[in-house]
Amino acid sequence: MSATAGARKRGKPASGAGAGAGAGKRRRKADSAGDRGKSKGGGKMNEEISSDSESESLAPRKPEEEEEELEETAQEKKLRLAKLYLEQLRQQEEEKAEARAFEEDQVAGRLKEDVLEQRGRLQKSVAKEIQAPASADIRVLRGHQLSITCLVITPDDSAIFSAAKDCTIIKWSMESGRKLHVIPRAKKGAEGKPPGHSSHVLCMAISSDGKYLASGDRSKLILIWEAQSCQHLYTFTGHRDAVSGLAFRRGTHQLYSTSHDRSVKVWNVAENSYVETLFGHQDAVAALDALSRDCCVTAGGRDGTVRVWKIPEESQLVFYGHQGSIDCIHLINEEHMVSGADDGSVALWGLSKKRPLALQREAHGLRGEPGLEQPFWISSVAALLNTDLVATGSHSSCVRLWQCGEGFRQLDLLCDIPLVGFINSLKFSSSGDFLVAGVGQEHRLGRWWRIKEARNSVCIIPLRRVPVPPAAGS
Repeated sequence: MSATAGARKRGKPASGAGAGAGAGKRRRKADSAGDRGKSKGGGKMNEEISSDSESESLAPRKPEEEEEELEETAQEKKLRLAKLYLEQLRQQEEEKAEARAFEEDQVAGRLKEDVLEQRGRLQKSVAKEIQAPASADIRVLRGHQLSITCLVITPDDSAIFSAAKDCTIIKWSMESGRKLHVIPRAKKGAEGKPPGHSSHVLCMAISSDGKYLASGDRSKLILIWEAQSCQHLYTFTGHRDAVSGLAFRRGTHQLYSTSHDRSVKVWNVAENSYVETLFGHQDAVAALDALSRDCCVTAGGRDGTVRVWKIPEESQLVFYGHQGSIDCIHLINEEHMVSGADDGSVALWGLSKKRPLALQREAHGLRGEPGLEQPFWISSVAALLNTDLVATGSHSSCVRLWQCGEGFRQLDLLCDIPLVGFINSLKFSSSGDFLVAGVGQEHRLGRWWRIKEARNSVCIIPLRRVPVPPAAGS
């Protein structure tokens, strides 16, 4: 009993352990089976999920779901706004850079023009753009009884001053063509009367600021007027013969005058004073012009010379080229000028050469019977400042426009503008939009011919510009 009980006692734990081991094995098998079952169940779930996702992908999405997908985090929003801000800054900087480059190009172009203008080499190309005006477009202002001898345009192109052999000066409105003021003829020896000219007015000049008007006559007098009100201010005396040319130095109130007494005089209008006298011409001086430099140019008439007067040095340069009497001259820029003579020739000059750079003979053709032809006298010339456009006048029933070639070494005819009579004066407006001609029945310096069908008048000729298309490949 005791042995058997002891064996049982000894076997219980053994059998219990075996049972426990068997139970553990069974649990492990069950667990593994459960795992297999779970894995099989999981496979089924996966299959079901994938089929659900497929069905969802095929089904249309709701707006709420799209909005949920489009929602961004705060960090992503900051990044997007930062990129947008940087892009805006980049565009602004590019626009500023383009604007700066454009301004620099403009400034560089303006500086280049200023340098060329100071050196007297500026030659803007405008002549090819000029379109010949129709006769109906020319405005005619009538008011003088005798031939127009000279005219000037105010710097702002608002008014024209014209003078004539009837000893009067008329101020015209450019816009309306009406008379703004008339300075009547003064009777000789009449004291206490309104001041004026008692003989032919041969020349006029206006200061670059439009303040002073100067006029000279055959009585050796220079009268100074306030341009705005036409009130007489001073009278300059000193010339011993007819005053034939006047010009203000640009930017100043320094006045140059020349006369048939062969002298050139310098005046200070603002101080009402005489400065000095220069001599050199061998015959009566016919015309004078000046720009910004402290010098002036003169046409020497029958002595056949053009002279450049250097005022500070009291010296002169002498130029030869025309075969006849040089009656008119005009500066194109500080280094070049154009002149006309009674031999029918028009010359372009450079201050560095004593001979013409270009000479156009018989510029207005010939007149007279066959075998006895004579060239039409050149009675007036004008040039649009710092450009290649030149105008000439005669009594050939037309005003001619010319184009100066490169370097002012050539003169090419552009067009004819019909005007009957002696073209005694020509002036371009500052803007270049019109040309003003003073027309008379007689030459301004004499009575060699009389054209009866001509009308003593001021003619305003519009100059329309048609832009020339750029050349192919330019």
